[in-house]
Amino acid sequence: MNALNRLKNITMNPKAELKEAVASGKKVIGIMPYFCPEELVYAAGMLPFGLWGAEMQANESKQYYPAFICSILHTTLEMGLKGELDDLSAVMIPISCDSLKGMGANWEAGVKNVPVINVAFAENRKIAAGIEFTRSQFRKIQKQIEEIAGRTVSDDEIRKAITIYNENRCAILAFSKAAATHPAEVTAADRCAAIKAGYFMDRAAHTELLNEVTAELENLPASDEGYLKIVTTGIIADAPRLLDIIDKNKMVIVDDQIAHESVNARYVIPEAEDPVLAMAERLAEIEGCSVLYDPGKKRGTQLVEMAKNAGADGILFILTKFCDPEEYDYVPVKRMTDSASIPMLQIEIDQQMTDYGQPESAIMAFAESLR
Repeated sequence: MNALNRLKNITMNPKAELKEAVASGKKVIGIMPYFCPEELVYAAGMLPFGLWGAEMQANESKQYYPAFICSILHTTLEMGLKGELDDLSAVMIPISCDSLKGMGANWEAGVKNVPVINVAFAENRKIAAGIEFTRSQFRKIQKQIEEIAGRTVSDDEIRKAITIYNENRCAILAFSKAAATHPAEVTAADRCAAIKAGYFMDRAAHTELLNEVTAELENLPASDEGYLKIVTTGIIADAPRLLDIIDKNKMVIVDDQIAHESVNARYVIPEAEDPVLAMAERLAEIEGCSVLYDPGKKRGTQLVEMAKNAGADGILFILTKFCDPEEYDYVPVKRMTDSASIPMLQIEIDQQMTDYGQPESAIMAFAESLR
């Protein structure tokens, strides 16, 4: 519990981690979703710091974005405009969805103290030309990171960073598997917080704490009897009130296809002579995320297989409000889960939500239908 509480405390107060890192003399780079090459930041001796928005009301950001834009962008930009992220040395912003394509320009227009590192990767990411384009862009970003760090970054340092990140990915998956059979010890909110803490702290330290929690859980008897098993899918499920509703209805998350949680952890970077090429090759392999080109909707087949392997009673599709890629994905994914006779419920969330009455009613009815 000490290790789990440490992770939860970091998640509850990430600004303290940011301040502590800066006070120690370490430079910090903000990392926006999705799939930025943060291993390059780590290799340069700087701290990658995740920016996935926050539960807050956005006001100033509406000068730059209309109200009907994903709240992750709205609230992240809001924090930047209010000076809450001025301790960052830069922020990485990818162009992986239509809304993110304007984020860099909006940030540069409104946030004067934190420069932008634009992250581009190939849309057609699996073909040889796409992989080479992504590699070239990552090398370009490496040069920008070196300028901020004030030193060069060797391929050996990148390889060491890749090893640390690969170990962290394995630790996340092992923890998730252990938490799936121990809902009495690790609530849905605890599970999310333990994974989320890695966005704000040194990845090697995160791995150590996660492994400690996982080892202790594996020594305990399972406590999942009487719980409904669900798989979650979506961009982000970091909504404490929603997770409390899941716990209240005696549901346990046995696996996830959440971009903020396990999607990124499922794919390790292969060993290669050119570590940056290996990072591009990994991006080509990732499936299960709506912002990556997925013409055959492998996301749906992956989700069905995941639910079957986990023995899930149902799937919770957590739709981020105003996220067009997720909305487009829902219909084909729903058809696939229906064909496999796996019940799926869609609920919509927003980081600016204050009333969870509708999701609560929907989840309660879904739980009753599964029992």
